[in-house]
Amino acid sequence: MPGKALIIIPTYNEMENITRLIPAVYQYTDSNVHLLIVDDNSPDGTGAYIKDLSEKDERIHLLSRPKKMGLGTAYTDGFRYAIEYRYDYIFEMDADFSHDPKELPVFLRGIENADLVLGSRYLTGVNVINWPMQRLLLSWFANQYTKCITGMPVHDSTGGYKCFRREVLESIDLTKIKSNGYAFQIEMNFKTWKKGFRIKEIPIIFVDRYMGKSKMSRKIVREAVTLVWKLRILGMFGKIR
Repeated sequence: MPGKALIIIPTYNEMENITRLIPAVYQYTDSNVHLLIVDDNSPDGTGAYIKDLSEKDERIHLLSRPKKMGLGTAYTDGFRYAIEYRYDYIFEMDADFSHDPKELPVFLRGIENADLVLGSRYLTGVNVINWPMQRLLLSWFANQYTKCITGMPVHDSTGGYKCFRREVLESIDLTKIKSNGYAFQIEMNFKTWKKGFRIKEIPIIFVDRYMGKSKMSRKIVREAVTLVWKLRILGMFGKIR
């Protein structure tokens, strides 16, 4: 793979997971793939652990933030870092092993002929393990709802395992991204699509988090429900930035 890749991993109290995840990522990638941990001042010492690692390993980078500030801002801060340091390919990835590191080479092959590669839980049926039925149905219907309202030809628009070309992120006004959670993923996908970039979906198996507590909330769901209408209207009037 020509070029450099950066995997952005937001963390808040992910010490138990991140100590296992980094070696797993290394197992499936080479020295051209770096990690950026965006840590929101984790009380469990995640940030301090990564800081120590980053001083010994040039593949590991830390972006420390003063408090919990949301998933969307964690990724947009990471995107700015990736643009500044001229990474060619930029991943979003969870710290909790719900995103399998062994799929990283598949993403890197896919991005050779695409501008955004999405890891899809619903491309070949329903590939989700260990979710309660209520949450699974919520996720599935959220994606059907998004596809219906926006017209975006994507099976899984709310997933968080993906890889962008830098040019995509450079084309989007990151200061205008205010959403989080599901809504953030939908907004980034929609803007990529509306700007005419090539989107490719690959099937993944999503496994519910190994350790820790899910950060899903009713507020995140409500935000996604209203955002799709806003995006549709902005798209109709050509105001996507």
